[in-house]
Amino acid sequence: MGRSNENSSYLNDTELRLGLPGTNGSEKKRSFSDISEESTSGVEDCHDDYLIPQQSKVQAIGWPPIRSYRKNFLEAKKSQDESTRMYVKVSMDGAPYLRKIDLKQYKDYKELLRALEAMFKFNGIEYEQTYEDKDGDWMLVGDVPWEMFIGSCKRLRLVKGSESNGLA
Repeated sequence: MGRSNENSSYLNDTELRLGLPGTNGSEKKRSFSDISEESTSGVEDCHDDYLIPQQSKVQAIGWPPIRSYRKNFLEAKKSQDESTRMYVKVSMDGAPYLRKIDLKQYKDYKELLRALEAMFKFNGIEYEQTYEDKDGDWMLVGDVPWEMFIGSCKRLRLVKGSESNGLA
């Protein structure tokens, strides 16, 4: 029996207790349910001042943060770009670079031809304007009405007059 007293004293010394370090073991051991009931009743009362409003939790903030006026400007510009712009790439035989133009900026084929002549510095008689439609076929510019051309053009290509004979 003497051995059980030694074990119980050893267990009391090594037993884990809830509480501040240095407190004596004469206090009654508390169960988890006692602790959780005590802690939840006081938490709401003492921390109400520090709670974050529900609305700010819902807002998503991006990184890096941008000011609201800039965000509104970018959204307005994006919606304007989607509704009023239609960019296509333009290439020219012999030119080492491509250009990008907005087809909705022009009202007819004549304006488009003048802009291409100024952009690539060529004479309209030397080169034919061709375009690739949505189906992937290459067609001569001017064969279809302007609105249909704008809706189906994927890219433009200026080719030498002699090379465009096979297109129709």
